[in-house]
Amino acid sequence: MIEREKNQAKSQRQQTTRSDSQSICAITNEPRHSFRALCSLIDPMTKLKIIRSRSHQFCSLLFCLLAFCLTTTARVSQSYRIEGTVTDQNGAPISGAEVTLRASGFSANQLTDSEGHFAFDALRSNSGTLMIQAKGFATVEREWAVETSGATHLNITLAPAPLSEQMTVTAERTATRVGDTAASVIVLSREDVSTTAALTLDDALRQVPGFSLFRRSGSRTANPTSQGVSLRGVGASGASRAVVLSDGIPINDPFGGWVYWGRVPRESVGQIEVVRGGESHLYGTDALGGVINFLPTEARNQTLSLEASYGNEQTPDASLFAADSFSNWRVRLAAEAFHTDGYIIVDERERGRVDTKAGAEHTTLDLTLERLFSNASRVFARGSIFGESRENGTPLQQNRTHIRQLAIGGDWQSEKAGSFSARAFASTQVFDQDFSAVAADRNSETLTRSQRVPAQQIGLTAQWSRAVALKQALVAGFEARSFSGASDELVFAGGRLTSAVGAGGRERIVGAFGQDIIHITPRWIATVGARVDRWRNYDALSTARPFTPTGVFALTKFNDRTETAFSPRVSLLHKLNGNVSLMASGYRAFRAPTLNELYRTFRVGNVVTTANPNLRAERLTGGEAGANVTAFNQRLNVRGVFFWSEIARAIGNVTVALVVPFPPTNPPSQIIIRERQNIARTRSRGVEIEADARLSESVHVSCGYEFVDATVLKFPSIFTLEGLLIPQVPRHQFTFQARYANPSRVTVAIQGRAVGAQFDDDQNLFRLARFFTMDAFASRRLTRGLDVFAAFENLLNQRYEVGRTPTRTLGPPILARIGIRVRLGSAR
Repeated sequence: MIEREKNQAKSQRQQTTRSDSQSICAITNEPRHSFRALCSLIDPMTKLKIIRSRSHQFCSLLFCLLAFCLTTTARVSQSYRIEGTVTDQNGAPISGAEVTLRASGFSANQLTDSEGHFAFDALRSNSGTLMIQAKGFATVEREWAVETSGATHLNITLAPAPLSEQMTVTAERTATRVGDTAASVIVLSREDVSTTAALTLDDALRQVPGFSLFRRSGSRTANPTSQGVSLRGVGASGASRAVVLSDGIPINDPFGGWVYWGRVPRESVGQIEVVRGGESHLYGTDALGGVINFLPTEARNQTLSLEASYGNEQTPDASLFAADSFSNWRVRLAAEAFHTDGYIIVDERERGRVDTKAGAEHTTLDLTLERLFSNASRVFARGSIFGESRENGTPLQQNRTHIRQLAIGGDWQSEKAGSFSARAFASTQVFDQDFSAVAADRNSETLTRSQRVPAQQIGLTAQWSRAVALKQALVAGFEARSFSGASDELVFAGGRLTSAVGAGGRERIVGAFGQDIIHITPRWIATVGARVDRWRNYDALSTARPFTPTGVFALTKFNDRTETAFSPRVSLLHKLNGNVSLMASGYRAFRAPTLNELYRTFRVGNVVTTANPNLRAERLTGGEAGANVTAFNQRLNVRGVFFWSEIARAIGNVTVALVVPFPPTNPPSQIIIRERQNIARTRSRGVEIEADARLSESVHVSCGYEFVDATVLKFPSIFTLEGLLIPQVPRHQFTFQARYANPSRVTVAIQGRAVGAQFDDDQNLFRLARFFTMDAFASRRLTRGLDVFAAFENLLNQRYEVGRTPTRTLGPPILARIGIRVRLGSAR
């Protein structure tokens, strides 16, 4: 009995020892516990038993601990590093590109820095995939593998995205793929703008079919009052039929509606978006024919971009963009200075002693300060100044402009609430203009009017947008703008001051809009939007104060007027497959008359155009339908659109009289008197066809054609104008561009433009002949960040007609210039 109890106790001690040994081995295989902690888990009796155990058990324990340390060390030392550089096809680094790494269930992402670099450290896997995305570029996905531990460097080149992958924020006031919108959208990238020979932004936009300014003129030498945009032949009379935005803020002149293109420094432009067709459902007045939006260059870090050139006609030019960031603050500076002696605009066969060069110069400065709260939230303040002076072809005809503007705003985004943005801006400006009467032989001139036009505006816009379950994109907003301005004139007769006249008033516009983009199915997308605007003209009057003894002071007050416009739009897009899409849209749009059209009279040559305080708003009803086709792995994109629009109460310059001046001039001449009037109904219909082909990574070719039939349908008060063509609208326009870009050698680009005949007057008497021009550009990289270039506008030196007033004026001759470009940091 006693022996049996001894054997049971011995057996129990052996089992306890084996259990403790197993516990020790289990603990030593757990790296989170130290050896001291291990010992604290063992009771004193067990410790004594371990010490007294046989030597091979102690050696086994040491072996387990050594194996654990070696295994852990090997695991820690076996790590990998992936780094690389993302560049475009020209070899320029792309900053802000999103790089996503996936490997063995692990995923991480980051943005490239100002030099296009990225790096992932301490990777446990030696293979995986990388996906690189950047705005305006096609997405790249590639596999990576590392054979040995250490770092591996990858060089990744992004190609420009095909048209269907590019993004636009203009068409729908929210980020939308071009391939997902039924609107007719053209996107000009930074590369498109920088490889054109054009010295001004409006000339760069002439590669867009349907884009034109009044009298074929350009901002390099033309009077600013002729620089309003016309799209799709909806009419041209100096006032713009398209709203022009810079970072979401309109830059159309508050008094006259024209555009000072020099206000936006070229180097600050990252992308230009052009939307053709009525867009009043989102942008209100001025968007009768479309929208042009200049998007700023995105700069996350230190950036410097400078272009300086010098050309014939004594034409120096410099454009600068610089940016820097510190902590959560970012500062951006944009500036531009331009001068040209110009050329004599009158045809050599009609020139006289008074004809001189039409020169121009301008300077602009834009400073922006931003406070960043996240990648999608910010507040900013921006101040800008602009000054311009022009000589308009004779010693007495000159004009000057000074503009000051302040803007503040903010953007905030929430996953649940959506995106919010707000902008508030105010500006003040003064425009001075001198007019003269030129003798029929053009050997003398006399001053007729000296104008000063002060104008002010304030504006506010607020917008909310939100995606709902990936099926809908909602947009809603509110806008309010207030304008005031006057035309104060000194009137001369026979070189003597005879009177002072003035006219002006105020205008206030308030609008609210909403839109819903509905993804009915992956192949069907519908867009429904509408806007209501109400505007009021008030405090309007005209005065006439004579400086002759028999003159009588006159004061006329105009009645206050109010109008309301409802602007709906409905669009439908159907994707037949991955390569073919069909689209159709119907819309209404409007444009309220400008203060300039209501109250300011002007003179060009022997044509005097008078104001009309009784003008009413233009109302457009239109639609379009077309197709978009891609082929050859999206390297070729072709888009065709048929459009139709009718405008009720279109505002035009209508000839009302021919006057012989008294006393008569020698030789005799006639004065053409025109008045701004509401034409009962006009129609513009036609076809747009565009093609874009990327033949290789280095070769890009595009072209476009537009046919427009723009006529007067109904005008009972002057029925002789019915059936005539709308002035300043050519029936045919064709453009093409070709670019070869090889960063190790050269970049070469050519652009061509053919424009059909058009008329310079409402009676279709003064015909402007068709013309063709070609531009060329070439650049060569000297070192990293430094290029030299040569540019030639109107390479064939075609002297085409731009106006007949009735004196024939010509477009610019060849402009050749050479220059340098410095691009450092993320501006590349």
